[in-house]
Amino acid sequence: MDINIENFNRVHFIGIGGISMSGLAHIMLNAGHIVTGSDLKDSHIIQRLRNEGAIINIPHDAKSVEGSDLVVYTAAVKQDNPEMVRAKELNIPVIDRATLLGKIMKKYKYGVGIAGSHGKTTTTSLISVLLEEMSYDPTVLVGGEVDVIGGNVRVGNSDYFVTEACEYTDSFLKFYPYIAVILNVDSDHLDYFKNIDNIKQSFTQFANLVPSDGFVVACGDDANTMSVLKNVDRNIITFGIDNKCNWNAKKIKFDEKGCPSFDAYYNGKYVGNYELSIVGRHNVYNALATLAVCSLLGVDVKKAATWMKKFKGTHRRFEVKGAIDGAIIIDDYAHHPTEIKATLLSALNYPHKRIICVFQPHTYSRTKSLLCDFASSFDNSDITIITDIYAAREKDSGIIHARDLANLIKERGNETYYIKEFTDIAEYLKSILKSGDLVITIGAGDIYKIGELLLNYNKKAAVGA
Repeated sequence: MDINIENFNRVHFIGIGGISMSGLAHIMLNAGHIVTGSDLKDSHIIQRLRNEGAIINIPHDAKSVEGSDLVVYTAAVKQDNPEMVRAKELNIPVIDRATLLGKIMKKYKYGVGIAGSHGKTTTTSLISVLLEEMSYDPTVLVGGEVDVIGGNVRVGNSDYFVTEACEYTDSFLKFYPYIAVILNVDSDHLDYFKNIDNIKQSFTQFANLVPSDGFVVACGDDANTMSVLKNVDRNIITFGIDNKCNWNAKKIKFDEKGCPSFDAYYNGKYVGNYELSIVGRHNVYNALATLAVCSLLGVDVKKAATWMKKFKGTHRRFEVKGAIDGAIIIDDYAHHPTEIKATLLSALNYPHKRIICVFQPHTYSRTKSLLCDFASSFDNSDITIITDIYAAREKDSGIIHARDLANLIKERGNETYYIKEFTDIAEYLKSILKSGDLVITIGAGDIYKIGELLLNYNKKAAVGA
């Protein structure tokens, strides 16, 4: 649908509480549109939108679309949603989230789309922080909440627009990037893609969206990414650690909390030393991608070291939530085997006696298609607890169960338990925790609530004392 969003005064968002949808709603509000919306449940994100003037109904209601000029929906919204049905009855134009994001992005001269199977949120956040602190005044849309920008969106007043570019359902093919970043390409979203070759084809199409004077910034250490680039005729800037690239990291060191520092080189010339306040070797790649992008946009990256070190990460990315009886509680959004391995490798560099991992698988299709990879990703955990699969957009067909994963991990000789209820998990952890233990809740669903339960126990005990 070829539309001009400026022509629509009243815009309704179905599923407005989603991290990306809420960000788009903020941008539309700031541009002077009347914004309405609905969702299944209330949240602090929705309350923030209400505070800015949005009119939001809980739950969905067909009447709420009446009077709208445009309706925007997420991939999780089905065609039989009462608001979708009513919008079509009234002949109101209906578009998906990615189409709106693309239309917004098209208005900016320098659009940066950060794509990749892993690391999008952290890299988008890092780029945004550097651009903001170096007075570039960007508009930013992040798939997580970042304290530095006050949430998941920042509305600037410049030609710079930075957003995550997700490959699921080929959403990123509706974008208009001046710089397309490819952090890595991995097997995921196999409920939509047929196989890894199908995924690589989509990333190739994404890279080719870049105009002739734009750039593709890509990881030279990732074999799948390099395969993608074979079919891309654009200006390409590579970054990496192990292979010779345009941007390279050398002399990587880790401090006592597992946060890396490194020397950055551009085309063989020393640029500077950078220290990170986020853990893990994988974040060196994210930092290199950030330096590459910001350099292309004219940032004096030699002066960026201070701001890079001040970046403490986004919520739910190796986020320290607190402590209970000397045990540290950490939460992480990892929901793919590669991400889990990276998280647990990071944990090895963090002070600990035992690593206790609590994992909530995300979607039945991903759990089934990557089951063996999931099983091997917990080898660095001393005790692993698996809870029920978070369905997200899917329905339980009965083809896979969390117990199947728990059993496979156990077969590898790792101490593993399947526990269904969050309260039971919290009680079990409370009974075994020792000072020095590192408890990591992992998953893209609501697994973080277990850490909150544990910390609440601690608060109650302190009050009782």
